[in-house]
Amino acid sequence: MRILFLSPRQCWPVRSGAMAREYYFLRALCNCAQVDYTYFAEPTPQQPSGAELPDCRNACHAVMAVPKPPAYSTRQKIRGALGKWPLPILNYMSPLMIDAVRKLLHANRYDMIHVEGIHMVRYLQGVDIPRVYNWHNIESEAIRRFADSVESRTKSWYAHITADKMERLEHQILSKDFGHVVCSERERKQLLVVEPRATIAVVENGVDAERFARSPTSTQDKLRDLVFVGNMNYYPNIEAAVSFATNIWPSVRSRMKELRLVIVGANPATAVKNLSNTPGITVTGTVPDVRPFYENALAAIVPLRLGGGTRLKILEAMAAGVPVISTPLGAEGLDVIANTNILIAHPDDEASWVNPISELLATRELGASLADKALQLIKARYDWEILGQKLSQTYRAWGLNDMV
Repeated sequence: MRILFLSPRQCWPVRSGAMAREYYFLRALCNCAQVDYTYFAEPTPQQPSGAELPDCRNACHAVMAVPKPPAYSTRQKIRGALGKWPLPILNYMSPLMIDAVRKLLHANRYDMIHVEGIHMVRYLQGVDIPRVYNWHNIESEAIRRFADSVESRTKSWYAHITADKMERLEHQILSKDFGHVVCSERERKQLLVVEPRATIAVVENGVDAERFARSPTSTQDKLRDLVFVGNMNYYPNIEAAVSFATNIWPSVRSRMKELRLVIVGANPATAVKNLSNTPGITVTGTVPDVRPFYENALAAIVPLRLGGGTRLKILEAMAAGVPVISTPLGAEGLDVIANTNILIAHPDDEASWVNPISELLATRELGASLADKALQLIKARYDWEILGQKLSQTYRAWGLNDMV
């Protein structure tokens, strides 16, 4: 079987949750089919060839990188407000990608096209090949949550317009395209309300459990960090970091002065960088590997109030043996149980953060119990090896029977 794997991002090296989901899906498909990987490349010298994608038993048959186009120009914003196509689609329009996709479709006979998200939809207009969309989240939902929370009336107005257009586009692909893969049962049910006839399967987000396993040299008496990991130029993470540092951290710091808040993530926005001026807060910026930051972590925090999808940062922390404290939205879509394998805190409720942090610091038994049960969950359900097999089995069940 031959697959065209079309993506709006470069998935290697993995530096975000979206990149991780894409990379492990690509690896799973490369290991059971012939795959041509076409994507928008970041301005970095680290461009993967088919042979350089780690852990692919069968390398990608072909890899084609197209320079990522400029985004959020004034012209694009005006067209996004007044025209048919919403801004998230216009941001990824490129004549070079149009040409690349056209050449690939002309030169090869594909059995299916695997599409990473809705952003690449315009490149497939008029293409009569079965398409499967991998939904990292429900874009209209994430945008609408932003629209309902942002203080600027102009931004809220624009975001609501964008969400409406994205909803119409989502309904269109749900109605017309072959299949869809989502991160959670919650999202599957929500999309079936939009289009009951759509073919939708759940393949959860995951983690390489072996890679994130905590070092045996880690000692409990050194656990003094609260760690927040994420791409820090992504608005929901920016908002979460600033909100937690402003509204919750002062109370934590006043009661537990030995603790440190460590914000770990690539390309931190200015608002996040400025948090390093707050006593007890460290902002790392881009790091080559997040795993060392879990070694001294008392807990991983996920203080999200916006966004969509499911959080790989929670799964990584659990695989690393670190207790997780998350908002309800942060844990959305994951098969977790409050007070068993995760602790749930409400975004603006100081006590719901301070009390569990204090208890984790006072008694190591709570953290050990949470971490042990979370790791059991990871190994049973959220390891990428299991999920890669689930993706391949899903495609077979849909009648894509040439996959081996």
